[in-house]
Amino acid sequence: MARAMLEYTKTVLQKVSFDTKLFCKELEKAVTRLLPFEIEELKLWLKQFINDKPELQQSLLYLKV
Repeated sequence: MARAMLEYTKTVLQKVSFDTKLFCKELEKAVTRLLPFEIEELKLWLKQFINDKPELQQSLLYLKV
């Protein structure tokens, strides 16, 4: 079940990546719902995902990277 939540979070973030404000809001929600080891996995995924999206770089603040 835990793995499913992480995958769901990634899907949601991909779908809302067109809007920086919404992306940050969804990321903030995800951090409150995921387990610590899932948050670490999400950090790695997020760094890759936003690599070519400079407008989403500010979202890293929500993960305290």
